[in-house]
Amino acid sequence: MTPRIEPLRSEDAPRCAELERALFAGDDPWTERAFVEVLAAGYRYFAARDDGTLVGYAGIAVLGPEAEVHTLAVDPAHQGRGIGRALLRELLVHAGDATVFLEVRTDNDAAIALYRSEGFTVVGTRRGYYRPSGADAFTMRSRRAERMPA
Repeated sequence: MTPRIEPLRSEDAPRCAELERALFAGDDPWTERAFVEVLAAGYRYFAARDDGTLVGYAGIAVLGPEAEVHTLAVDPAHQGRGIGRALLRELLVHAGDATVFLEVRTDNDAAIALYRSEGFTVVGTRRGYYRPSGADAFTMRSRRAERMPA
């Protein structure tokens, strides 16, 4: 499948919150309101759609020379099809020359492998980062030069 990537809309907030509850149940999933607020604040958020259905979303904040990935999620029924990679690449395009940071659970092997394959490296560990589960997170970083193909 080739997902269609487009800007996330406030009407997508209920579906995003539904996916949050399914994917991040033990770690304080975002609410509909949280999605509406980040969109209203002007952050860059994108939706992946399969035949009109939202199957993934991702968001980034670009703050001058640095950017932070807020979230990246794919419906479990659609994982392993390149949707997460397509969303991540869209975020990186919008990051431009910024150094991009993100946090990822230390036990999320699939996400870590994706991020590494797109030029991210682990630069630290945040103990107890995810609440309420207390799971640890790696902080990962990617610089523009590291993302450019040789």
